[in-house]
Amino acid sequence: MAGPVRVAVAPAAEPFAVAAVLAAGAEVVPVGPAAEALVWLAPRDVTGLGAALDAAPGVRWVQLPNAGVELVAAAGLLARRLVWTSGKGVHSEPVAEHALCLALAGLRSLHLRVGATTWGEPAAETLFDQRVTILGGGGIAAALVRLLAAFRCNVTVVRRSSLALPGAHVVGPEGLAAALPGARVVFVATAATPATYHLVGAPELALLDRDAWLVNVARGSCVDTGALVAALAARRIGGAALDVTDPEPLPDGHPLWDLPNCIVTPHTANTWTLLEPALAQRITTNVTRFAAGAPLDGIVDPATGY
Repeated sequence: MAGPVRVAVAPAAEPFAVAAVLAAGAEVVPVGPAAEALVWLAPRDVTGLGAALDAAPGVRWVQLPNAGVELVAAAGLLARRLVWTSGKGVHSEPVAEHALCLALAGLRSLHLRVGATTWGEPAAETLFDQRVTILGGGGIAAALVRLLAAFRCNVTVVRRSSLALPGAHVVGPEGLAAALPGARVVFVATAATPATYHLVGAPELALLDRDAWLVNVARGSCVDTGALVAALAARRIGGAALDVTDPEPLPDGHPLWDLPNCIVTPHTANTWTLLEPALAQRITTNVTRFAAGAPLDGIVDPATGY
């Protein structure tokens, strides 16, 4: 009779992840020949991930923590004949919450008031009943659509899939140009792939209204930073609120820091403190399903890179 599934947790055996594996009735083992599955908790350490897989030839499934797996894809690791799952869906609500927070901060000019030491001129705009465009149609977009329902927004989602998304009008990539003019806020919430590199560049920024805000909670590479700096400096758009940047971390002295119509947060839409409980649940669920031979949550498609 077969024993429990043997799962390695690496590069460090974080207590929350170990507890999540044990909660599924599996056994935690070191990275090595005994491991059948790998929970990898360092998304930027693709060299270490490759080494761990070399040391554990029996691994058939890898659970990654982040929704975005572009670094793993760029390292060629998705080409290995393994089942890969990511954290997509795990991050959706905290990231959507942060995206909405950034949009409201921009519209309400809170970025100008936080450090103010004088009364100043009143300035505020509303999100209620506005047109909104979301680039990307995954879990973050779905969560954001639900939040925006309270503001009675007219939401258009631009995504690769033509499947309906409740609460939004869905268009394909060919509808991007038409979805930008008239949008009060444009949210970037798409996966980082070669197809979405500089998805928002000078041509797209030129289509935005002069009072539109761009909010990026995806990856910095999805927006052409140089084009964005130029658009902000010329006041061709209302502003930008960025939780991700290119380069990242954004260096001291970068022009984005000094632009009065730009808000930058240091990739904090989903911190580890917020992530751990939801990721632990994903690990427990997937280890349980892996042991039973059932479909896993958050499957990564190596062909698309997400």
